[in-house]
Amino acid sequence: MSGNTDPLSPRAKLAVTAGKAAAAVSRAAGRGSGSVIGGKVALRLDPELLGRLATHLDVVLVSATNGKTTTTRLIAEALRASGPVVSNALGANMPAGITSALAGGSDAKYGVIEVDEKYLAGVARDVDPKAIALLNLSRDQLDRAAETRMLAEKWREGLAGTKAVVIANADDPLVVWAASSSPNVVWVAAGQEWKDDAWSCPSCGGVMQRPGDDWFCGECGFRRPAPSWVLSGDHVLDPHGSAWPIHLQLPGRANKANATSSAAVAAVFGVPPQVALERMYQVQAVAGRYDVVQFQGRDLRLLLAKNPAGWLETFSLIDPPPTPVILSVNARGADGTDTSWLWDVDYTRLAGHPIFVLGDRKLDLAVRLEVANLDFRVCESVDEAVQLAPPGRIETIANYTAFQDLRRRVGN
Repeated sequence: MSGNTDPLSPRAKLAVTAGKAAAAVSRAAGRGSGSVIGGKVALRLDPELLGRLATHLDVVLVSATNGKTTTTRLIAEALRASGPVVSNALGANMPAGITSALAGGSDAKYGVIEVDEKYLAGVARDVDPKAIALLNLSRDQLDRAAETRMLAEKWREGLAGTKAVVIANADDPLVVWAASSSPNVVWVAAGQEWKDDAWSCPSCGGVMQRPGDDWFCGECGFRRPAPSWVLSGDHVLDPHGSAWPIHLQLPGRANKANATSSAAVAAVFGVPPQVALERMYQVQAVAGRYDVVQFQGRDLRLLLAKNPAGWLETFSLIDPPPTPVILSVNARGADGTDTSWLWDVDYTRLAGHPIFVLGDRKLDLAVRLEVANLDFRVCESVDEAVQLAPPGRIETIANYTAFQDLRRRVGN
């Protein structure tokens, strides 16, 4: 599909122009990037615009509960070795945001698109992707998203018979079940730290057996497929058994897993693992995540954790005690208004850290920490928390809108 051929129709051009104008007005009014409103206006004028904008692109879609923004960025960097890329790198991952992103990519060869889990099948129908990366599925936004097995079923039905190469995490039973309806799957052993959403078999409902890193259903025989790409320590093992070193500026095991999946995706587009992984080193932060900023004379590292699986991964990469930790939780529309997921997070992993609690739902979080027998202080602002924190770099962990609030306040 690569190679820019037919120009857009007059209607499509009008839709793109109107969308860009709406986005500019939104930015001028201080209401964010304007990508969502711009995309909504454009799609209202031409409902088929998303597909039209993708016709000249080789597209990869990236979907997951955790890690899709970072993985999208890593894949985009890898594919730039082979040509220009257009991507929704800031995470506007529903059809309107994706449309806005693609509207700026008329000269691109590749489209690297992060897609919200609920919209994956529909976007795949619209843009005819060459590859689809499926990383993980776990509980998230409990008031909005379907139960995880229902999401897996939507993926399975929506991707059945797809022409795309599906790059899927062999360690997540829900992802394996969803991807198994596709005729061309590349399995990646990327690991699965959070297992609490995958103890029952998605195929038959039986109890999943999990000896070591393996898994299988003792009742119906559904089991972990043999992976062709493997994360092994600090290396990616490719299908030929060659080991390629992972050098990232992004911290943690989860990002090594993201890099492994990204290398497997890049290979579908003809980019060798060595080239892909070398290019990934250039990524220092993703939409502010992992940035270290100075605020009131202190270093703050900004970390995003939106759901239990994300918090678990984040706890594994923060500096050890007595490093101070700021936790901030909101429950606005973009976060999901149900905070019951706080009880699924093992906050005892923060024992020994001085903890400071912020956000719209700081009292919900305070109750959870109280039950976990942790010492903490509830604060009205990040300013107060920083003033009270003992010396040293401060780890700041926040969910989605709380993270945006923090970035605005600390000037990032």
